[in-house]
Amino acid sequence: MMHTNLNQFMRAYLRILLLAPLLLSACTLAQVDVEMVSERTALENQVLGTYNSLDAQMLLAASVRGVDSATGAVSETPRHSRAYKEGIDAMQTLDFHRDDLSAFNRLVRVRENNRGYITALGMERQDVPEDLQEFVTRYTREEFEHVVSEVNAARKVLMERVIYLNEDLRESDMDRIERVFAEIRAKDAPAGTKVQKPDGSWQTKKEA
Repeated sequence: MMHTNLNQFMRAYLRILLLAPLLLSACTLAQVDVEMVSERTALENQVLGTYNSLDAQMLLAASVRGVDSATGAVSETPRHSRAYKEGIDAMQTLDFHRDDLSAFNRLVRVRENNRGYITALGMERQDVPEDLQEFVTRYTREEFEHVVSEVNAARKVLMERVIYLNEDLRESDMDRIERVFAEIRAKDAPAGTKVQKPDGSWQTKKEA
């Protein structure tokens, strides 16, 4: 019963967030062009809707703590489920590493594979643009591998959240969800990023 009530609450909360265009317009994480509904599959709509709602929830989570004007006390954050917190943490992780990942893509140190994750190529120091010289020298291989691991783990959490928040999806749909996420990541990646096509071949993205 508790799980059912939680699902009903999350779905209601999701609908409210999706009806808040002003909030979503301030979103900087999901830099994905939203096309007309008729031009996307139902699964793509579910993935994008869940992704954007989690992004909005992260913005809300960052703003709910405040200071009472009368007492000066810091207000407590609302209690949420563990799954909710994991989704917010995943979005924050991707936001935290967004600039580093963009630099890795420019340096061709990672690739966007067709499963929605990044494939590490290594942190070599040859052929580095001048504006990224300092960035490369301060990164050890261990730190590089740690960032890649954290980004991939966060992406996996978001994919799992798509299943959790959409009652018509099951674990068996993960393969399809991964491919939709891969398309989103490929579209959002900067020019020069190595992107894996559905057939397994790789190509360099020409335009951002």
